Formats: sequence, structure tokens, C-alpha cells
Amino acid sequence: MTASATPTTTAGSRTEKNRGPVGDVSVVSTGTVQIHPQQRNGTRLPLFVWLMGSRSWTPPLSINVYLIEHASGLVLFDTGQDRASVTDPDYFPGGFAGLLYSRLARFKIGPNDSLTAKLASAGYAASDVRLAILSHLHQDHIGGIPYLPKTELMVADAEWQEVGKARPELRGLLRRHIDLPGARYRKIKFTPTDDPALAPFTGTYDVMGDGSLVLLPTPGHTPGSMSLLVRRPGKVPLLLVGDLTYESGLLEAGRIPGVGDKAGLHRTSEMVRQLEERNPGLVILPAHDPGAAERLHSANA
Repeated sequence: MTASATPTTTAGSRTEKNRGPVGDVSVVSTGTVQIHPQQRNGTRLPLFVWLMGSRSWTPPLSINVYLIEHASGLVLFDTGQDRASVTDPDYFPGGFAGLLYSRLARFKIGPNDSLTAKLASAGYAASDVRLAILSHLHQDHIGGIPYLPKTELMVADAEWQEVGKARPELRGLLRRHIDLPGARYRKIKFTPTDDPALAPFTGTYDVMGDGSLVLLPTPGHTPGSMSLLVRRPGKVPLLLVGDLTYESGLLEAGRIPGVGDKAGLHRTSEMVRQLEERNPGLVILPAHDPGAAERLHSANA
């Protein structure tokens, strides 16, 4: 499989077979992360209390990057964690902000876990990636940006506005790893829709203009978090939700993560559950769900 030519050819052949613009959808993991159970499962405690006081960590969770073969080129949903975050002692800020980051997560990212290595294992080069959609701008979703210099980066305008505010590092936004010289950002705003299949969402963004990849505003974890609805003829739809939840079962049970605006997370989670009712078989794929790869495999069958 040649990295430069195969994605276009493969996507084209699968498009013809499926009679739709989306071909294969797959997932790779750029290492693993451990977080506190309060972050994954939710808690009534204030964030600072459990962040500084918890001594428990989850088992290692995957850091998922979703690869979407589209007739117009390869699309990524999120870009994973940068290996430099575990090899470069200056990757994170110092002082109080650095302390918070050290308490928030533990990463394990080997030499073969970089985005470029994982793309290569799937038969691609970084130059094959036409578009990278960023669910939000936390560190474990933007790590691949330095390795995608020719790729258009799509982010919600509301999320980008957070980067420009004072001390974004204290809100989980590492500005110097996001606002890179030469990075090609497209900052999107959602437009009204009356598509009943997308209700209760009233604002969306059609990524390719063909209805196959539709972005939905799903704020709560961050102000500009967004999810991607992937629609494929003859197959169940997929909803890539970033960190709206850490496991699809938690969302179904009405439990929200411990990081973010609780009211916003509850509101958005309920909207996603209503969307699920309107789209039978909808497969929800979070960024750190250990069962996501298996569910995606079943959805592709």
C-alpha cells in the first residue's frame, strides 16, 4: 500500500461500492492515558478538591484518533497526544499550571504511538490527510498538529475564542502547541438546519457539503466542543463525540464527566440521546472509550 496514492484509490472504490462518499472508518490510538475516576465517572465534588486529593487512577484508556476515508480525501477526527509531552521536559508550563497538568493525567506514549507512526501503520503519510477536525483543543486532541503542516485544521469558532483569552493554560489549552506558525485553521460557525434527522440540534456544519460528515455543537466539556455525525448508505450512522463522555454506557446512564460545565454537559448529553432515538442504531464513539474500537468494527461489518 503506497501512502500517497492508495487513500484516494481506496476511498474511490469503496465509495462506488457503497454508493456514498464515505469509505472505511477506522481508529488508531496514540498511546494511553490514566485519569482520576472522578473525571471519568463524574462527581459532586468541586474539580479542584478531587483533582488535588484523589489518589486513584483509572486503568489505561486509549487516546483515539478516527480515520475517515472520504471521496475528497482522508479526514481525521482529533489528532491524539504528542509523544513530546512525555519526552520534552518543557512541553508543559511550569508553576501552578504545571502542577495541575501533572495531577490531571498520566500518559504512556511509546515511539510507535505517534500520529505519524500510526498513520503509517494504516498505510498513510501525514501528507495524505486533507482535513483534521478537532473536537476541542485539549492536549490529547491536538498533539498531531505539528506533524500535519499541509492539513487544514477545523475547529469551532467558540473553541478558538477560548485560546485568545487570558491564561488559557489554566483551562487546559496549551496555546503554544495550538497556535503554531503556519497552521491552517478553519474556524467554523454552525448554521441553522431543519433536518428532522438531526433534531434536536438546530445548528450544524456540513463538512464536505454532501451530508455525509455533519458537525454538531456539543458544548459542556469545553465551550466549543463539537461532535461529528458520519452517515453512510446501508450502514448504521456513527457519532464521534470527543470527551462529551468517556464511555458510551455512561452517557446512556445519564452520567457526565467531572471536567466541564455540568449544566452544559447534562443538556448536551440529553440532546445526543434524543438524536440517538431519531437515528436507530447510532453508534457513539468517544475519544477514550476502551470499547470504541470493537463497536466500530461491528458497525463496519
